Amino acid sequence: MDQLTSMAVFVKCVEGGSLAAAARHFGLSNAMVGKHIHGLEQRLGARLLNLTTRHLSLTQVGQTYHLRCQQILADVAEADAEAGTLQTAPRGTLRVSAPLNLGELHLGPIIADFMRTYPEIEVDAELSDRYVHLLDEGVDVAIRVGRLGDSGLVARRLGSSAMMACAAPAYLRRRGTPAHPDELVGHECFTFSLAAQPEVWWFDGQHGKELAVNVRGRLRATSMKLLASVASAGLGIVFGPGFALAPWIDNGVLVPVLQQYPSRPLEIHALYPGRRHLSSKVRLFIDFLAPRFAAAAWNELRAGVA
Repeated sequence: MDQLTSMAVFVKCVEGGSLAAAARHFGLSNAMVGKHIHGLEQRLGARLLNLTTRHLSLTQVGQTYHLRCQQILADVAEADAEAGTLQTAPRGTLRVSAPLNLGELHLGPIIADFMRTYPEIEVDAELSDRYVHLLDEGVDVAIRVGRLGDSGLVARRLGSSAMMACAAPAYLRRRGTPAHPDELVGHECFTFSLAAQPEVWWFDGQHGKELAVNVRGRLRATSMKLLASVASAGLGIVFGPGFALAPWIDNGVLVPVLQQYPSRPLEIHALYPGRRHLSSKVRLFIDFLAPRFAAAAWNELRAGVA
């Protein structure tokens, strides 16, 4: 007997609670269902089910084998679905969500290349710092920065971006360059309002110990682009991820400070609802994102590199 078919019969017996349930589902006789189960048990050399006239239960071996059978059957179904999608050109609307600063500064060229490569796909991109519920809002892919909650979504790592403090050369000439995170207390520090703790900046100290510094400043904003712009005018120090500050660092308008106290990088992931029956347009977009994010200059930018 075909082992995959026997696995499917076994799983359906467990789901339906009886051999008869599997027999009805597959159009088999109860005796044939029993042969499938018996064949598996002979192959494994262990009993999978405890059967009575009214009750079916899994043995300890059966419990473990049932979980593996479910995964194997799901993988086979996914492989079949994936092969089917390769026969047709990907098309339809792809809904993407990304943080405002990351999306505005870096997502445009990637989407442009993607649309040129796949002309039948339309892209609907929402750039926002609000938390997007993918399933409830019909979003296909969300790019998330920072820690991931236990959402039940599938996550694929795209890269990382260090947090760093930067200021304009004119500001540092006028106010001095801080040599230790504690010296930020005497500086004009611009804060990002949407951070978990906007007025607490974290740095790595000696022996891996984190340093938390309480800062103050005259400017708070929900846009890193605005904070960097005002800081570039020589009015204060800005603290943010390398992907948000890279344009100002690259042209020398802002320079990193406290280089010997790097902050831990933020992880960047692409999230999507699940691997099973994943549409070709979603799979293609994620595969498109990953190498481009990994190759981005800001992915390797650290506080110690100007």
